Amino acid sequence: MDIFIKNQYWAGKAAQSASGRIKVNTDIQRLGYRPQASYQLDLEVFSVADLRHRGKDQIRITHRYEFHTLVCVTRGRCTQMVDFKSISCAPGSLLVLRAGQAHNYGQDEDWDGWNVLVRPEFVLPVSTTSHDLKLALDLERLPEHMTLNSQELRKVTDLLQQMREDTLIEAPPEDLHALLRHQLHTLLTRLSILQGRRQAQEPMISPASQRFQRFQQLVDKRFAEWHQVADYASELCYTEKSLARAVAAAMGMTAKTFIAARINLEAKRLLVHTDMPVVTIAEKLGFDEPTNFSKFFKREVGCTPGEFRRRQRDSI
Repeated sequence: MDIFIKNQYWAGKAAQSASGRIKVNTDIQRLGYRPQASYQLDLEVFSVADLRHRGKDQIRITHRYEFHTLVCVTRGRCTQMVDFKSISCAPGSLLVLRAGQAHNYGQDEDWDGWNVLVRPEFVLPVSTTSHDLKLALDLERLPEHMTLNSQELRKVTDLLQQMREDTLIEAPPEDLHALLRHQLHTLLTRLSILQGRRQAQEPMISPASQRFQRFQQLVDKRFAEWHQVADYASELCYTEKSLARAVAAAMGMTAKTFIAARINLEAKRLLVHTDMPVVTIAEKLGFDEPTNFSKFFKREVGCTPGEFRRRQRDSI
């Protein structure tokens, strides 16, 4: 399934209409899960070497996925980018990329590993008993970056190898989907258990940590509408002081700074991966005036939105 070749759906490129006119890219173009017609599965497992062979230089382009992705490094070292954050990877590094995140495999070539591409709908089983639903949510319980020891890595790669082999089985689609779904849940549950063990070795989650987690989830949903700490404190039924203490304990920053960082992340995504005018981005992120957005961005990032866009695109 040559997803990266057949679709020609690379982020950051303008699309050309049938009339020959260029359409302006006004939203982050997402790399969708669109396999060849002959491949009917909602999950694919393949090596990084295979991806590099099929995608060639295109894999160095940053994409924003519409599907979930697991990247497990088995050999060599590399630096990958997730939402403008550099992540150093070595054998045992496992990245958990959610739909909507921007990802770049980086410039390093002397490394290999496994990729798992999963349509978001495939994570939800056909039957939705409480037990199945717990399995379906395992992906959300995992951190963005896990480090597996040699024994853990061996067991995970064995599972991935088996999944890869089973995608090639000649069987009725419903049977193969059921098999792969259970294997995926086995993989995610194993990773969740490993993560749970790590968390068990840490201090128990305090009320302050729980407050921060709720705040973080709400910021992710409302950052484009609510820019003030008071809005979040009111919605969560916390005092601003208790919320401030929770954020400071968890992140070492103020709640206001945390909100600003989330706004800036989305601003960076839109500036780099779309052709959307700065004035439109400002409006999309909840600023009444473009000048207010530009001042905010320069204060937080150190340059204007236009300068940031030029620098990032010049570096590609």
